[in-house]
Amino acid sequence: MAIDWRQRFADRKRERSTAIGEIRPGQHIFVGSGAAEPIGLVEELVSQCDRLSGNEIVHLMTLGPAPYVAPQFRDNFRHNAFFIGANVREAVHDGRADYTPVFLSQIPDLMRSRCLPIDVALVQVSPPDRFGFVNLGVSVDVVLAAVESASLVVAEVNPQMPVVFGAGYLACDQIDIWVDGDRPLPELVCQPPDAAADEIGRLVASLIDDGATLQLGIGQLPDAVLSHLGSRKDLGIWSEMFSDGVIGLLENGNITGRHCPVHPNKVTSSFTFGSESLYRFVDQNPVFTFHPSDLTNDPALIAQQHQMVAINSALQVDVTGQVCADSIGDRFYSGIGGQVDFIRGASMCKGGMPIIALRSTARKGSVSRVVATLDPGAGVVTSRGDVRFVVTEYGIADLQGRSIRQRAESMISIAHPEFRADLLSDARRRHYVFPGQLAADTR
Repeated sequence: MAIDWRQRFADRKRERSTAIGEIRPGQHIFVGSGAAEPIGLVEELVSQCDRLSGNEIVHLMTLGPAPYVAPQFRDNFRHNAFFIGANVREAVHDGRADYTPVFLSQIPDLMRSRCLPIDVALVQVSPPDRFGFVNLGVSVDVVLAAVESASLVVAEVNPQMPVVFGAGYLACDQIDIWVDGDRPLPELVCQPPDAAADEIGRLVASLIDDGATLQLGIGQLPDAVLSHLGSRKDLGIWSEMFSDGVIGLLENGNITGRHCPVHPNKVTSSFTFGSESLYRFVDQNPVFTFHPSDLTNDPALIAQQHQMVAINSALQVDVTGQVCADSIGDRFYSGIGGQVDFIRGASMCKGGMPIIALRSTARKGSVSRVVATLDPGAGVVTSRGDVRFVVTEYGIADLQGRSIRQRAESMISIAHPEFRADLLSDARRRHYVFPGQLAADTR
């Protein structure tokens, strides 16, 4: 007689210590993304460090703790970040952890091909529904590929995990071992936009027409853009992620997805994190559909969207349009993520707009983010050929079809006024602009 899925699933329940006890030294361990980090399994993994050595831990940015990067565990665990979050940044700086620069769209295939091997996947899921499916909830992104690639899948079953429609459903038989994990999801609540962010948001919003499809991130700048779109109609969302800022526009009817050719009338994403209110909002809400990052971040699919507007940020942009987004000089800070996927997809889209939005200064105004040349060691994430609009609180630079001289003039005009004279002098010295060009000539 066939065994009912309920019994098969019940038979796979273990205590955390027993579940983590299945992991062997030298294996590659994936940890679930963002707010879906299985914190209890991670804590247990570190508690068993004495019997583990040479294990590699990989993940995108996580909101929970990352105790495995502590110096005392250097012989037990080696972390490899696809995107550097605050919880592993110091370890990467100190050489205790690695960083793999990779387009978010390519990570799933690298896992499946075992170019980036995964032996064990530690994930967090919702309890099974009446049909025998659990749900990956707020993070499908690269988690789905990790589950499909791993020989051992260990899940924390959390009744507080939202159920999000789309590709994040797993049959219970895809889970090898599961443990109880009833706890609130980690939150990341951003501060309200300040004056500079609000002005950047207003300027970016001025480029966005009715019916446009948006890609946004998280933070003050994306929230500021959304706050200025209250008069727009029939906006769509096709993004690797989103946060709380979309809720108001959905409730107000500004976001409808009416013109989205793929998943019409839906908000399409691969993950989300933010406040508890956001998690409640996406739970079993049919307007949302979550899919893996090799779909949401596929430049060819992005290019098919209706008037795709890709809004990304940067740490530095030079006056020729080169964008550094993953390092401060030679110190790796974040990652490539989906920036290039969306900038390139938007540039191929009819009516599309690739936008880089950033504050004009850093370090309390002492450093210009618009520079003559990128800092030594800084990497180019997005090339000058891919960039169109660059926006700071001082204006919009349209670089499409512009010469180096025209780009330099336009970029200097949106730099902070205190740095424009030095930028112009540097540009003259490098022959980017006319030798005798004056500041008044920049326009």
